[in-house]
Amino acid sequence: MHISSAFDAGNIEVISAFDPQNIELNIRKDTNAEYFQWFYFRIQDAQGLDLKINILNASEASYTEGWDNYQAVVSYDRQTWFRVPTSYDGKKLTIEFMPEYNSVFLAYFAPYSQEQHLNLISSAQMSPHAFLVNIGQSVQGRDIDMLVIGNEDDDTKKRIWVIARQHPGESMAEWFIEGFLKRLLDESDPLARKLLEKAVFYVIPNINPDGSYLGNLRCNAAGINLNREWANPNLETSPEVYHILKTMELTGVDLNLDIHGDEGLPYNFISSIEGIPSYDAKLKFLDEKFLASWERISPDFQTKHGYPKNEAGKANLNVCSKAIGEKFKCLSMTLEMPFKDNADLPDEIFGWSPERSINLGASALHPIAEIIDDL
Repeated sequence: MHISSAFDAGNIEVISAFDPQNIELNIRKDTNAEYFQWFYFRIQDAQGLDLKINILNASEASYTEGWDNYQAVVSYDRQTWFRVPTSYDGKKLTIEFMPEYNSVFLAYFAPYSQEQHLNLISSAQMSPHAFLVNIGQSVQGRDIDMLVIGNEDDDTKKRIWVIARQHPGESMAEWFIEGFLKRLLDESDPLARKLLEKAVFYVIPNINPDGSYLGNLRCNAAGINLNREWANPNLETSPEVYHILKTMELTGVDLNLDIHGDEGLPYNFISSIEGIPSYDAKLKFLDEKFLASWERISPDFQTKHGYPKNEAGKANLNVCSKAIGEKFKCLSMTLEMPFKDNADLPDEIFGWSPERSINLGASALHPIAEIIDDL
């Protein structure tokens, strides 16, 4: 039996792998940082073995509440990811199952690889409505890819930004973008066609390509949490945010959606901008209309559970959605999806999955259409 993680987004440290009933592993910390929770590794020569995998440092992870009622995902072909029995005793995370094939992959959530990212943007650029732009490089020199969708020369059109994977371990965010792009670029979809008559979309499927490739949970290659850099990004340590913010200043922003995943809460929800100084009656109206529309159209979205709302004037303006909302006086929201499942609509086999993330991404066109004339 052999365990490895020397591949795109891989993360694990092997302590002991001699006994299939007592495999001992640790999750490696983010590059140049203390965060950790994302894991992704391969076990070979495992067919028919009754495996008991213990992640020994689970109690030291960044969000230990993320282990409660959590089930790891497993795949034989890296296309279909299903849940397996997982338990947490307050110290270690234990995963137990018997592989049906000799090679098996385990992960915190279904990964979205750099190869998948390149396929996504390359196919999207083939649409007559899309144009692929490189707006800069990451700390390690990887491209920051942006798709411009719609007629940018028309100054009357709204400017809508959708960005994802500031936190690289939140891979459901790029699955969401895949669904969003597929529908937005579908010329047979009437809602997409009407939206492109009224708006230009700026879509960045992966803000943090270094962290994604390195198998990090929250940080880029410099150890920086990009979602705390939006007040004053540093070109050396957070160039990803620096280049995006400079591009936003050129295009303007009428609506911003920042796509994330939450380790603890088993729901899809929005964290909005109630606490920014510029939050007024118009932004409140847009906020409430957007949320009500999405809740009405998708049973996978809800507004009952989420983060506590910021008090007036007390939002953290280092955070992307708050900083953009204040800077551009626009509606700017953070979407959170679960690593676990949607407790309101559970799926025992797959939990929250790539497919459900894709479907939620496609459904996001509806609330955008509801408010676009009011932006």
